[in-house]
Amino acid sequence: MLTTVKSRQLTFIQAITDGMRTMLKERKEVVILGEDVGKNGGVFRATDGLQEEFGEKRVFDTPLSEAGLMGASIGMALNGLLPIAEIQFLGFIYPAYEQIMTHATRMRYRSKGVFTVPLVIRAPYGAGVRAPEIHSDSAEALFTHMPGIKVVCPSTPYDAKGLLIAAVEDPDPVLFLEPLHSYRSIRGDVPEEKYTVEIGKGQRVQEGEDVTLIAWGAMMPVVMKAAAEAAKAGITCDVIDLRTLYPLDKDIIAESVQKTGRCVIVHEAHATGGLSNDILSIINDTSFLYMRAPIERVTGADVHVPFWALEEHYLPTPSRVKAAIRKVVHF
Repeated sequence: MLTTVKSRQLTFIQAITDGMRTMLKERKEVVILGEDVGKNGGVFRATDGLQEEFGEKRVFDTPLSEAGLMGASIGMALNGLLPIAEIQFLGFIYPAYEQIMTHATRMRYRSKGVFTVPLVIRAPYGAGVRAPEIHSDSAEALFTHMPGIKVVCPSTPYDAKGLLIAAVEDPDPVLFLEPLHSYRSIRGDVPEEKYTVEIGKGQRVQEGEDVTLIAWGAMMPVVMKAAAEAAKAGITCDVIDLRTLYPLDKDIIAESVQKTGRCVIVHEAHATGGLSNDILSIINDTSFLYMRAPIERVTGADVHVPFWALEEHYLPTPSRVKAAIRKVVHF
């Protein structure tokens, strides 16, 4: 007998809320903590209604101290809880960096596997929402250089819920990046039931033969618009959504670029030290002899994310991606 999976159209942020609600119901060890996540439901309302539904002992506010919040979360994880800690903006995570790098990521190694830190760190990130200084940083590469933590970044509501549930069930710390620009600008079908999206696996979202486009998070709509424009000129794009930034899915990257022989990598973080450099290394190691053109990158500039109106000059755009596509195709 066939069963029908019920789904609903949810925004990106509604899917995140649904994922947290699912795990709060299923696992009594799950707790949510952060600045304003309780009574106010979070600055973006990601935890709206969860304290009322599950109580103040399961969903609660913390002082304005990212280092204290992270240290407490690590202690909880070491003692049997499954904390989901919210950092209001990724740019606020710097005071907590020491706790993450020195303790959360090293505890399994330090204790020879006796202790693990099953901790999820939720962090909205990225530009394009007219936020003040520090609020729009894309600092994912700081954490992909850190053995012991996984870094995920969904681009769709479906992946947001599935990756979040997978992160909660992972025995080690996971940094769960949430593209701010996608919170209410994207809708999609999200099953009502519990499901997971495998951490460490990218996804081909469009088949193509001429050039590989690699992106994640809020850059996926930008890349898809560029691919649609390129198609009008007869150029087909193989579009890869990485979904997990550490560990990277080397197989899907190699498979795609070996098929197309060309590649454009898109991210909004700074070019220097950005994750595109690691992707370039993977392509060099696995697929150098397949390449028909030098790899192009479309990234943010090596400057602080600018204020308001100038964000448009900082962020990758479909026109910039399209220009990179033309460059590699006509090399």
